[in-house]
Order: sequence, then C-alpha cells, then structure tokens
Amino acid sequence: MNFMKHLSFICILCFFFFSCKNEKKKTHDPLIPTVEQTDSLEDSLMYAEKFSIKKTGDITVITVFSPWPNAEKDFTYALLPREKAATITLDRNAYDAIVLTPVERLIVTSTTHIPMLEMLGAETKLVGFPETNYVSSEKTRTLIEAGTIKDIGQNEHINLELLIDLEPEVVIGFSINATNATYKSIQKANIPVVYNADWTEKTPLGRAQWIQFFAPFFQKELEAKEIFQKIENEYNEVKALAQKATKIPTVMAGAMYKDIWYLPAGNSFQAQFLTDANTHYLWADSEGTGSLSLNIESVLDKAANADIWIGPGGFKSYEDLKKANELYSQFAPFQHKKIYSTANTIGATGGTIYYELAPTRPDMVLKDIIKAAHPEILPDYNPYFFKQLQ
Repeated sequence: MNFMKHLSFICILCFFFFSCKNEKKKTHDPLIPTVEQTDSLEDSLMYAEKFSIKKTGDITVITVFSPWPNAEKDFTYALLPREKAATITLDRNAYDAIVLTPVERLIVTSTTHIPMLEMLGAETKLVGFPETNYVSSEKTRTLIEAGTIKDIGQNEHINLELLIDLEPEVVIGFSINATNATYKSIQKANIPVVYNADWTEKTPLGRAQWIQFFAPFFQKELEAKEIFQKIENEYNEVKALAQKATKIPTVMAGAMYKDIWYLPAGNSFQAQFLTDANTHYLWADSEGTGSLSLNIESVLDKAANADIWIGPGGFKSYEDLKKANELYSQFAPFQHKKIYSTANTIGATGGTIYYELAPTRPDMVLKDIIKAAHPEILPDYNPYFFKQLQ
C-alpha cells in the first residue's frame, strides 16, 4: 500500500470512515481578501494547538508540536525575509530548517495543503507533488496538466533526482511516524523539510486554522487571518442556527472494513461536527479522539433505529451496501433512505474531494450535516460533500 493510499485509509478510519472552477470572468471569492490590512498578527491562535508562530524582529519562528502520534520532539523553523537574510545572524543549530521568504518554489505532499495554497493565491509557487492524480481542485489540475507542477512519485518513494532538479526552496511534508527516510534524503540534499501536522488537530476549526501556518512562507499573514476569520464566522453562525432545531435526530456513522466497523470516538473532531450540528451521536459518550473498532452486531444493537447515517465509508449506493453485507439493510437509515456520503463527490481524476477540501472548509462540512439532520434550518442549501445516497 503506497503512502498516499495509506493516508486515505487513515482518513477513512478517522474521518467518519467516509485523501472552484477557474472562471475567465473576474469574480470575487468571499474568502479571498480584497483590502490590505495593517492590524497586528501577534494575537494567539485560538483553535490550532499543534503549531505556534512568533515574530522576533525580522525572524518568524514556527514551532510544530508532535507532528505525528507519539513523536519524541517538536520541530522549530526560522523564516527570514529574503532581502534581509544576509544581515540576520542566528544559531542555525537551534532550528530544524531555515527558509527564505517569500517562497517562490515549493513542494507539498498532501492534498489537504492544496486548498490552503489556492486561498492564499500561492498555487503557482507549487512545482511538484507526489501522485498528482490525487489532486482534485480544477485550478491546480490546470497547472498539473500544463506541466507546471510535476509528479514526483509516491510520497514514501519520491523521485529524489527529479525533486532536486525542480529546485524547491522548501518541502512541506507530513508523516505518520518517524521512519520516512525520503525526507532525510531531501535534507541531505540541502533542501529544507518542514513538517505539517494539520491532520493531528482535535477540532474542525483547529485544522482549518493551519492556513495561518502556510501564510508566513509567502508573507501573507494578514490575508490568512482574514480568510480564517470568515470561515470561523460562517461556522459559528450556522452552528448557532442548528441550536434552534426542536427535534434532535440520533446519528450513526462509519462502516465496516474487513469485518471491523470503524466509527468516530466521542472526543474526536468528527464527533464535534455532530455535536455542533445539534444531533445526538450515539457514541458521543465514548472515550478517545480517534476511531472505535466494533463488530457489526454491537453497532446494530445500538443504532438499528437511528434517524440518520453519516459517512458510510466508500459506499456509493444502497445496492453497494447491501451487496457488501446484508445486515446493513437492517438499519433504519437504510430503510428510510437517510444515509449521507461523501463518496459521490469526486474530482476529474477520481479523487474524493472531501479529503482534499474539507479540512480547510469545516463550515461547508457543518452545513452539509445540518442539512441532513435539520433540513428546515437550511432550506435552500445544496450539500457539497455529504450527499444523500441514491
């Protein structure tokens, strides 16, 4: 199993068991700032817990805390403005990487990074990506098809020679453990590697706030702050609307993989979505921030009469579910056609758009779930990720 597929599997287990079209006319994306701001950036990150940003003079220091489960160290990076770098003295041994900004050429390694680059208007700085067929965004796919962004192989087996030829100024990587030898080889080639740990955040808004991690690499901190604030406001506004619902539906989630039913634990960010959508998630009281591993009989015993079913794995139809296991058809949401899935929202090359865009746009995810749970709250809203199975 290659690394990107392995990540997709992790997303399936942890993300409800569920890895913008480029118009020629000028239209304004409400999340893209139009006015330059001058307010201070020294306020703390309210939601993201796995990184910090501090400015000392011209030096921006980013610290990433435990970028994978049970990581033995944090990673610290120094970002220096290109035009002033020659005049700055610092202890290079104190940092895991030093990067000159604004970055003009970079490589990222997860599809979740793509939307953040696009929102910052930095997708044209991307020169390489592992397994480009996983990218769904039309804007970035256009660059891939034009040859501007090169496919550099599999994440755990990156074509190092090609990567070096692309002359990236930094590689934004992620890892599920400390054994990724590829990144060590990249570092030996004197190319900085910076770890991104957005996937380890415990809340939906915590994940989305990682756009502020990317921003300093392009000197776009103010833009990122405004973009995130709009996402935050939209999320909180629709969350408040959901609290007005008078009926609270019961919710089941997940599906089976090799005879094990995986579903979100009660303290996971997936469960947080269900809480914020004003639903009663049947496993809300369970412990843990990851996924629970259950047998289908125990799930049937608890959730046979659930009102709705969110995220039935990769299943795209009721027929597919029934073919996989006859017991699926015994759940009330199957019988009443109240199952909602992300599997039918795919990109041009077959990638599930949810894995790419959802971490950056939790407001859209929450709207989808509220539409499923309380359709009267958002009568004119058309779901983007979670669509009712046919």
